[in-house]
Amino acid sequence: MTSFGYFLSCEEFTPAQLLRQARLAADAGFTRLAISDHYHPWTDVQGNSPFVWSMIGALSQTVDLPVTTLVTCPTVRLHPAVTAQAAATSSVLLGGRFALGVGTGEALNEHVLGDRWPAFDERADMLEEAVEVMRKLFTGSQTTHRGKHYTVDNARLYTAPPGPVPILVSGFGPKAAGLAGRIGDGFVTMGPDEDAVGSFREAGGTGKRVVGGLKVCWNQDREAAVDTAHRMWPTEHLPGELNQILPTPAHFEQATELVTRQQVSESVPCGPDVQEHTEAIRAYVAAGFDEVYVGQIGQGQEGFFAAYRDKVLPSLPG
Repeated sequence: MTSFGYFLSCEEFTPAQLLRQARLAADAGFTRLAISDHYHPWTDVQGNSPFVWSMIGALSQTVDLPVTTLVTCPTVRLHPAVTAQAAATSSVLLGGRFALGVGTGEALNEHVLGDRWPAFDERADMLEEAVEVMRKLFTGSQTTHRGKHYTVDNARLYTAPPGPVPILVSGFGPKAAGLAGRIGDGFVTMGPDEDAVGSFREAGGTGKRVVGGLKVCWNQDREAAVDTAHRMWPTEHLPGELNQILPTPAHFEQATELVTRQQVSESVPCGPDVQEHTEAIRAYVAAGFDEVYVGQIGQGQEGFFAAYRDKVLPSLPG
């Protein structure tokens, strides 16, 4: 059975706004929360980027919902040993209701310390080693690790998680799905891609959870909603590996000049048509997703949560 959560976008909202959205999500009937982990927003117009680990601490004192990062890169900007400590404390604060979504990252966030940005195959190798390191540390045992990419010297998490922290591996395409099936407790992919889910299952993901999400813009005026989605999130429609390799919001602003309003109108659920929203979400259910997270674009939060509470969520399976 698929569960439906709300996606908290750190790129678009202030800490106070995110906490209020979490409360509204719980009241509206969403059963989970996901939260992005960014150093920069994608574009300046989004305008925010609070530190995700501070946000998770605050969320743990605000609502009782499970929280998942979508996704954290534990390989460049943060060492996996430091990420493991942050994740372990988050799990303790949330009473074990925390899952660590991880991925190979984007240059947008990971270049800030001046480190070299590796090609995908190397980043995937780094992620696999990082997951190995974090799993060792989550046990609470003293850990020494000397690997190809990381060294850990006599480290121990004295505030260890209450149980194993699920690590969900993000990716796009068969190669990343295969990695997720092999090393992850679940698979994160944003589009309702049945083939990617199948690749994940075939690579060892049978019985493990598949997680995805989508952005929508609920508004009584559909044209205004399309304008908002096109202005705030054109980056969702960039092709190929651009999202992984462009280094600054300015570069994304240049690239998204190629994204048309028509593209957004045809691919993002916008406006007040309940069927348009439910059909987009049902595509994930049909593709075999276990968790689907919906994020509202723009400032119309009250209308979004009221509509999803009264109309959209009751019409979804389960």
